[in-house]
Amino acid sequence: MTQLLEQLDKICPTALTGKVVWTEGTTIGAAGFPAPVGAVVEIEPQGGVPIQGEVIGFRDSETLIYPLGDVSGVSRGSRVRIVKTYRSLRIGDQLLGRVVDAHGIPIDGALPLALVDRTKLTRRPPSAIDRPRTDTAISTGIRSIDAMLTCARGQRMGVFSGAGVGKSVLLGMMARFTNADVNVIGLIGERGREVNEFIQRELGKDGLNRSVVVVSTSDEPALLRVQAAQTATAIAEYFRDREKHVMLMMDSLSRFATAQREVSLAAGEPPAGRGYPPSVFSALARLVERAGTSRDGSITAFYSVLVEGDDLNEPVSDAVRGLLDGHVVLSRKLASSGHYPAVDVLESISRLMTEIVSSQHRAACQRLRELLAVYRDNEDLISIGAYCRGSNSRLDDAIEMQDKINQFLCQQVDQPFTLESAREQLIRLVST
Repeated sequence: MTQLLEQLDKICPTALTGKVVWTEGTTIGAAGFPAPVGAVVEIEPQGGVPIQGEVIGFRDSETLIYPLGDVSGVSRGSRVRIVKTYRSLRIGDQLLGRVVDAHGIPIDGALPLALVDRTKLTRRPPSAIDRPRTDTAISTGIRSIDAMLTCARGQRMGVFSGAGVGKSVLLGMMARFTNADVNVIGLIGERGREVNEFIQRELGKDGLNRSVVVVSTSDEPALLRVQAAQTATAIAEYFRDREKHVMLMMDSLSRFATAQREVSLAAGEPPAGRGYPPSVFSALARLVERAGTSRDGSITAFYSVLVEGDDLNEPVSDAVRGLLDGHVVLSRKLASSGHYPAVDVLESISRLMTEIVSSQHRAACQRLRELLAVYRDNEDLISIGAYCRGSNSRLDDAIEMQDKINQFLCQQVDQPFTLESAREQLIRLVST
């Protein structure tokens, strides 16, 4: 009871009101309103429904508010009142199988949820000293990833690709085929048309039954898109705290960064590289660090990164590669040739793979990489018929194995593989 009363004191503060004095773009300035950053407020327009907003900063003596809805009807002098000092999320096991919005409220048309537990939307990550080592492999169900880019429980991976190369389909396959206990899927800034397509086609009924899907579409305010990523992470943390091994998939981290940029610019922060204020990169670090292992369970995270113009060195992609424990690069060239999933093995890496696989598996993986690399280096000579068999024994082996390797790295959308079967098939392949 004492804990509950303390919580109520935090989320139900004494009355605090102010008045709107100006608006600029998506920012509202309120005077006489010393609310803390992160506080949830309501703005009362003339003859309309109150609009929720969040305090994002201060300018001189005025409080800056980012509205979460249309500001039509808001005028100078409109009343602003505080609702609670920080955002919290109702949470519980009943979320499994449901589709919720950035506030954690179901939007799938099913019965409302009676959730008792609450959690803060933004929590500190587990202490670096208290994190157990990630020494157990997790199966994603994707043969090319499990064999060549084996991931550990609690590992954070990026899926880098341009638009239309198949990252959403890949994440849907992983949600259906992984051996994790729970999936949490964040669709951040997604096109409204594609939400139902992903849930019904890519995820399917079986995948949804052990998943929680958090949705914030591209037409929603930037702050809601930021909050949706935090909500998905908070739900994953809830299940991790209950000794579950969670697979967190977020599509996409790039749209989270874009939304955070919009909020930071609205708060008056000056832009830096390609228009991204410095706080965007610190927000990315805080978000991805919340995944990983704890003493109770683990969150294995796959974050999709939309690469602008297929440039892997643009600011967000470059920053994210440094924050994560590996990356899966999807190639437009492979996708165009009908190679699916279009994983470019030579450009991808799992930084923890060497610690969690056997020496035999590691040697087989290295052998296949060598065959792919030598073939790619000489592909132009081979395609124009300028290479003579017998000139290079390694290249001869690569040419002979190329069709078998491509067949091994391809996979049908409805064809699951276990980690064990992927490893055995890889070892057999390079032993022939």
